[in-house]
Amino acid sequence: MARPDARTISVAALQTAYGEDMQANIDRTIDLTRQAASQGAQVILPPELFQGPYFCVTQEEHWFATAYPWREHPCVTALAPIAAELGVAIPVSIFEREGPHYYNSMVMLDADGSAMGVYRKSHIPDGPGYQEKYYFRPGDTGFKVWDTRFGRVGVGICWDQWYPETARAMMLMGAEVLMYPTAIGSEPHDSELDTALPWQRAMQGHAVSNVVPVVGANRIGHEQVAGDGQEYYGSSFIADHRGDLVESFGRTDEGVLVHTFDRDFLDRHRAAWGFFRDRRTDLYGPLTAPRPA
Repeated sequence: MARPDARTISVAALQTAYGEDMQANIDRTIDLTRQAASQGAQVILPPELFQGPYFCVTQEEHWFATAYPWREHPCVTALAPIAAELGVAIPVSIFEREGPHYYNSMVMLDADGSAMGVYRKSHIPDGPGYQEKYYFRPGDTGFKVWDTRFGRVGVGICWDQWYPETARAMMLMGAEVLMYPTAIGSEPHDSELDTALPWQRAMQGHAVSNVVPVVGANRIGHEQVAGDGQEYYGSSFIADHRGDLVESFGRTDEGVLVHTFDRDFLDRHRAAWGFFRDRRTDLYGPLTAPRPA
């Protein structure tokens, strides 16, 4: 438990099911945001692309009509006054259109309701049930860390979470907590493949190697977008700096997770571990060099 005089940050993850009605999805997200705020949450994370069903299970051009410029996106314009009313920060995941370009993006709303800017998903997957390259360009913003009223928050988007480079980059930019909105579940090409635990463990590893809390928010339920549909496994969580799950949901739970962290303790503990002191950037050339033929 944090000391009474400590600099703290209280984070939340939302977990619920979403459907075809964007306004109903927004209303449900607002209801859960209010619940989280009533429990003391300051930075509240909804799942990825909560505006509707996760449509990337197949390639259908009509979904492009559901993208909007980020400042005008209905999810942003609806949640901005809620952020201001409740005095909370909200990373809002959206399908963004900029001219002829389309992105899987996140708009950070600060506690006064102001839009701090946009982050565009850097890593774009392409596989059965997750055909995002048809819809989204790779992000052109670079990784970002947001200096919210409550602390510095780094946000990646779903596939970004599998990359340790994403987490490390945001930490080097000063992040005090890492967040990942997500839409992930069944694998239509392999009914025996269950990625729920690897999904958690990858982010728990980021928590350990960066000595930082990590928040993952996923959706739940069955969505019949195409074929046999997709089942989303929830399992949203909050991990502490050790990678331990201090708050977690199962595969069908619906609601909010809230946890408070002592930022001063985390700063000291991160320094004590020495992961950033002992980095050998002179040896890291292979990370960006072309692969040998």
